Amino acid sequence: MSTEHPPGPTPAMAADAAPTQAPGKHCEINLDRLRQLGMVTHDGGRTSVAEDFRIIKRPLLRSAHGAGAAAIRHGNLIVVTSALPGEGKTYCAVNLAMSIAMEMDITVLLVDADVARPSVLKVLGLGPAPGLMDILLNDELELSDVILKTNVATLSILPAGRSNKHATELLASRTMSSLLDEIADRYADRIVIFDSPPLLMTSEASVLASQMGQVVMVVESETTTQHAVKEALRQIDGCAHVHLIYNKTKSFPGGDYYGYYD
Repeated sequence: MSTEHPPGPTPAMAADAAPTQAPGKHCEINLDRLRQLGMVTHDGGRTSVAEDFRIIKRPLLRSAHGAGAAAIRHGNLIVVTSALPGEGKTYCAVNLAMSIAMEMDITVLLVDADVARPSVLKVLGLGPAPGLMDILLNDELELSDVILKTNVATLSILPAGRSNKHATELLASRTMSSLLDEIADRYADRIVIFDSPPLLMTSEASVLASQMGQVVMVVESETTTQHAVKEALRQIDGCAHVHLIYNKTKSFPGGDYYGYYD
């Protein structure tokens, strides 16, 4: 599905910023601000972006809830990535999470897994907080200690947390595998969206993608080269369920251009 990507927020916070929010805190997302940025919100109406993500989410949800032969292991774990920075992956991850949170009988956990350059909290207008890296580094921390509940009742957030030079090894660890099992299996109605680093910039991205049930790769229209796309896809060729979003397309008179691919 093609999406128009409006001017986004400023670059993400410094990776080594110290967490400042209290663990397990309820946080208020400024939904008016998101709406002004052209993003999906519950009361934002039937905008073109909202309609785009309604179409984008549907096959993802079907795969997440497949049964029998159609079941996908960890199908409710969906990672959003890109080949290169700046293609709109965080924009798409947040909008996808917001759109899925509108579904009946589904809750959404949005995870900032771009641990080197976290930006989900920045996009949502929130300050840094403990999160994923802190859990992997501290056996005494529980998932419930760092998940942020929000004023969108069906949406919670797991921040990236404190940066660490061994992020790749931590994301590939048994602790991470156990955490993903807990996240995937603890709540049957939960969809988990991971905002991942770009595939061609870090080793963390392919490690993370290999543990997900579904991968969504964002491709920037008229900018990302075919070579970059092919190389990024090569890095996740072991992932069976890969979807593409052709992002930042320019609308044209007389119709819509859709660029969503399974």
